[in-house]
Amino acid sequence: MTRTLFPASVIGSLPRPAFVRDLHLEDSSHDPLEFRRLMSSAIHYAVALQESAGLDVVSDGEWWRKSYIGVIAELAHGFELSTNPSDGRPWTIVVDRLAPRNTGFIAQEIKFLKTITNRQIKATLPAPALLGERMWDSQKSSTAYPTREAFVRDCVPILRREVECLRDEGVSIVQIDDPHLCLFVDERVRAGYENPDQAAEFAADMDNQVIDGIDGVKLAVHLCRRAGARARGESVHTGGYDPILGQLARLKVDHITMEFTNPGSGDMSVFRTLPEHVEVGLGCVSCQPGQIDSVETIVSRVEQALEFLDPSRITLNPDCGFAPGSGAVVSIDEVYQKLCNEAQAAELLRTRYA
Repeated sequence: MTRTLFPASVIGSLPRPAFVRDLHLEDSSHDPLEFRRLMSSAIHYAVALQESAGLDVVSDGEWWRKSYIGVIAELAHGFELSTNPSDGRPWTIVVDRLAPRNTGFIAQEIKFLKTITNRQIKATLPAPALLGERMWDSQKSSTAYPTREAFVRDCVPILRREVECLRDEGVSIVQIDDPHLCLFVDERVRAGYENPDQAAEFAADMDNQVIDGIDGVKLAVHLCRRAGARARGESVHTGGYDPILGQLARLKVDHITMEFTNPGSGDMSVFRTLPEHVEVGLGCVSCQPGQIDSVETIVSRVEQALEFLDPSRITLNPDCGFAPGSGAVVSIDEVYQKLCNEAQAAELLRTRYA
């Protein structure tokens, strides 16, 4: 099967319109069948938006999930929903030993998605080290898991089984989202670790344990500097990818997505160091609210990458998902225009480089 040149893709999440946010807030008051009926209609809308924009690879916007990170609590027992004391947002914390709970929860998302689109489908899962960073607390979690690393290791078999379920369901791409690994491009972050290289190695090793040896599906890792944080006014991590190139080269994946709309992302010459079989999901569309990159700007970013990569290795995508949080308010119409421009850029590039 010949691969389409310059496929246009999403990273995963789409902004949640107010009615989708309300559905999740009120799901406990809905009959489960009614919730599913209404959310199914919402997913139809999310897919129609992506298909209308012209994308080749689509997702369900991650709208079935109450929380992207918190989806692990659907897959395993051992968590409680609390409130983060720093900002008041919902916080899922591990408080007991993990045990399988609802295996195939994410695969069910894909089973439904396959009934409403014939485009390639991407499914996303949080990386083990990311879960450790966000969901382990030194006080509340230590009885079950004395160390963060012990919790992370126990997440691996839960996530690996879900990847196997997704493969069996016939998904096109399984993407492990690992912004934690990408933190180690930032010298400020590295300074906070006694051994930052060892911590980055651990994150990469855990990703590999989730996916290594699983055949029959394209496997990807998504790196970002928390581009979604820009929509919340939070700091964004900067720095070229050089400090983690060794870890990237060891990932057992077919595809790595990397963010490049931010001037702080470094030079694209790093692509030379990636294994030749690895495709690059090029972050060439900004997620910054209020910033809509023109078709010409997107094309120029891709052409910079073509100095180091064969056209057959490049997928176009935004820097990150478009929903910086389950409750964030982001203009979905603005995102639609960004995706339209991305798809138009892909068509222009195919004409130019076919």
